[in-house]
Amino acid sequence: MKTEFDIIIIGGGPIGIACGLEAKKNGISYLILEKGPIVNSLFHYPSNMQFFSSSEKLEIDDIPFISKEAKPKRDEALEYYRRIVTSNKLNIHLFEKVEDVKKVDETFTITSDKNTYTAQQIVVATGFYDIPNLLNVPGENLDKVVHYYNNPHYYSGQKVAVVGASNSAIDAALECWRKGAEVSLIIRGSEVGQRVKYWVRPDIINRIEEGSIKAYYNTTVKAITKDKISLATETGDVEIDNNFVLALTGYKPNFSFLEMLGVHISNDEKKLPEYNTETMETNVKGLYLAGVICGGMETHKWFIENSRIHAKMIIKNIISNSVTT
Repeated sequence: MKTEFDIIIIGGGPIGIACGLEAKKNGISYLILEKGPIVNSLFHYPSNMQFFSSSEKLEIDDIPFISKEAKPKRDEALEYYRRIVTSNKLNIHLFEKVEDVKKVDETFTITSDKNTYTAQQIVVATGFYDIPNLLNVPGENLDKVVHYYNNPHYYSGQKVAVVGASNSAIDAALECWRKGAEVSLIIRGSEVGQRVKYWVRPDIINRIEEGSIKAYYNTTVKAITKDKISLATETGDVEIDNNFVLALTGYKPNFSFLEMLGVHISNDEKKLPEYNTETMETNVKGLYLAGVICGGMETHKWFIENSRIHAKMIIKNIISNSVTT
């Protein structure tokens, strides 16, 4: 089995796949390492999730994405990206997790849980969906608390507290309510998030105003017990009956992995990784970032539609460097 490559791409999501396509087109040897299935992050999205972007904005390498509606759903995206990988015979190893990366002189050594590889360049396209933002409250480790939501059927007839005010939380609250759950929405701020999908935001506001879904604004979670959840509201502490907690408070990139690689991270709440915006190369020569991970904690900054270009930028820079050297 080949273990030496020009480029190793860590992450087999849409942008990692785009990088692989671009490398292949330019005759550059590459390998994509993905710790789960193809587009692992998308696979773990809620089963009924509908994208904010239209299908043409999710396309990579000008390969048409045809969907039933203008804004495709998760399963359509899974099929689209899977077909790209298989029809283009991309060199991708699935269910292989990168555990260590070291650089000696100009060569990277990448150790996974299955093998060891060397490469002259690395592209990190690992996204941000792996690590949830925790509530850090007593009881968060109970089985009734989840940070990833899949299907509303599971919560039918149950008392469900949904924590969060962005798209994932609002979608979950509406879907669970429509499947017969008694939903309480716990929002840290004073309103439903402004970045919630424009066709969904009026829906949740109407459900709140009519009393179908109980919203607690300017509220945080104090503690979670087997059959209760304690809230700190602006008018005092409240305890309500509860069967499940969907703590959908967002996710963050694996900063410890980036730091292990030697990438500089800004010393503020944004935690922005250092990279050249024209080439996507980090402060570590030969190490590139692509996709959502470039935004640090600003996970709303980069999407598939505006980071597709990273693949071409990276490969162009790698080719340019090889010519000049």
